[in-house]
Amino acid sequence: MKTLLIAALSLTMAALAGIPASANERPVLRSQVMTLSEIVTVGDFYSNAGGLATVPLFRSPDMGTSGNVPASMVAKRARDAGLTAAGTDGLRTVVVHRGATKLNRFQLENLIRMDFSRRNASLDEAALDIKLIQAPVQILADPKVQDPIRINRIDWSQESGYFTAYATVAVEHGTKPLMITGSAVEMIEVLALSQPLKRGDIVQEADLTTVRLPKSKVMSAALHDSKDIIGKAARVNMRSNQPLSRKDFERPILISRGDKVTVTFNLGAMKLTSRAKALTNGAKGDVIDVMNLQSRRVVPATVSSRGQVLVHAAHAVVASLNKEAN
Repeated sequence: MKTLLIAALSLTMAALAGIPASANERPVLRSQVMTLSEIVTVGDFYSNAGGLATVPLFRSPDMGTSGNVPASMVAKRARDAGLTAAGTDGLRTVVVHRGATKLNRFQLENLIRMDFSRRNASLDEAALDIKLIQAPVQILADPKVQDPIRINRIDWSQESGYFTAYATVAVEHGTKPLMITGSAVEMIEVLALSQPLKRGDIVQEADLTTVRLPKSKVMSAALHDSKDIIGKAARVNMRSNQPLSRKDFERPILISRGDKVTVTFNLGAMKLTSRAKALTNGAKGDVIDVMNLQSRRVVPATVSSRGQVLVHAAHAVVASLNKEAN
């Protein structure tokens, strides 16, 4: 008798599992279903499915795809599973979407860039220029896995830049191998001219820009800071968009050979001046030879500005200059 009572109670509970708690909680068929699982359950299709929510009804579409199921078929299978109040709720079809982790080529490039940086601490991740040669347009991976793509090994030639990456992709049951080829080049930003300069032209801030070039092809003397050359003169005619170095520039020539200059010597409150001829070129601060126009005497002088030099000489020279000036 006790056994019969238990059996009857079990049947009653099973029947109650498919009956909503109230009329307001009847099962309602959804028009669209989103799932990450390979199986679509009663609870995926119907709200208020109660204890039958985990009962499987259909196999899901492939990862990252969608499929249509007739609403009448969904309702019939749900009723067969015990959800007796299941209906179509006016729907003809139900769309089932199966989620997937999707990675495009841009995301794959970033993943490889990060892996390069992780494997080689000397590489600047932001400076690596990654280009894929052989790689899928899109990769679909199991969204339930923390690392949908795992890069196991990268063979890389720094000289040529070409690499082959060996990876695995998490799929529905396990993983599948993936091989990717491409180029990885470490880049560097250096100063360049935004427009050509002629020999002797003075460099202004507006004349400069930066270019991004392969590090292996840039000379170690390439400039990075515009402060190093602003206000200096080009030694030769220069093209735009080429890396610059200090040797390309010099202080501007303020006095050229043959120029007539004013020679000044300050001695306390006394200021002596004379006229002379420059025998060499000179930038500001350079010491050049000048020849007094009257005595033809040659003395060293420091270039102070355009057409102006200062003499550092013995008193005899000063006296001579003073005499000549008078």
